Amino acid sequence: MCAPMSFASSVPLAVACCRTGVVGGWQGGTITPFEQFEDYLKALADVDGAPPIANMPARWGTDPAAADRLDLLERYRVPLVLSSLGNPSALVERVHGWGGRVVHDVTTMKHAEKAIAAGADGLMLTCAGAGGHTGFLTPMAFVPAVRRMFGGLLIVAGGIADAHGIAASLALGGDIACMGTRFIATPESGVVEGHRAMIPAVSADDIVASAAMNGVPAHWMRQSIEAVGLDAKALPNVRSPMPEGVMPWRDIWSAGQSAGLIDAVEPVAELVARLKREFEALPVTTDWRARLATVAADWS
Repeated sequence: MCAPMSFASSVPLAVACCRTGVVGGWQGGTITPFEQFEDYLKALADVDGAPPIANMPARWGTDPAAADRLDLLERYRVPLVLSSLGNPSALVERVHGWGGRVVHDVTTMKHAEKAIAAGADGLMLTCAGAGGHTGFLTPMAFVPAVRRMFGGLLIVAGGIADAHGIAASLALGGDIACMGTRFIATPESGVVEGHRAMIPAVSADDIVASAAMNGVPAHWMRQSIEAVGLDAKALPNVRSPMPEGVMPWRDIWSAGQSAGLIDAVEPVAELVARLKREFEALPVTTDWRARLATVAADWS
């Protein structure tokens, strides 16, 4: 799965991902203007391949201001919705009404338990190392612990950029590996060129965790922090004033720890083909393949 990402999500990226068999995540939240929101739906409506997944706040299930967007999702029968930040129960009820399914993004065991109780069909476990808003639990502990209590779809996110990461997420009990930073470093992503080019140039040590930008812990590239005049080593871990005219995400660039595994900008089709070859060359057990076939059939 390609993670939905502010600014990086674009219609070309989502379409290219779906066409190559990757679940195409796109940012359906308030950062997306209404006209662009419908553009995504029109562009993805007839794409053959993997389904798209639209990301949005859980509160949209009861927010009158979001009614027009939910109406569009229903009109286009969007199959998958990724909810976050709050109780998804109302959103689950609405999406189930048109035959869709809801995956809820969680970073802690407590949030996972609440999402399961709210009726989420699947969970995205955002683990330590994720780009953008991040979790702090290692997938080695988080994924198996959630799998013990939940038989639904598990998407594993955080620090994945190659075939080994995909295989590891499956070995831990996940069903889908989610990559964000890896897909920022593609020509199809919607970021500015400087952001795209910086990812292959940094290492994992250059990724800085801070809540200074918008009040929520997230990962940022040190070089982009320093480029706007901030001291990456002295950032407070609470929301702080930014230099005049500076906007996080747009001017201070996010990336996960997997940036250290990315060597070049690659078109989506070439990237996915390479990942597939490298994954198939790994000693993956037949049990994994059987489980993946079952998941694919159930969620198709």
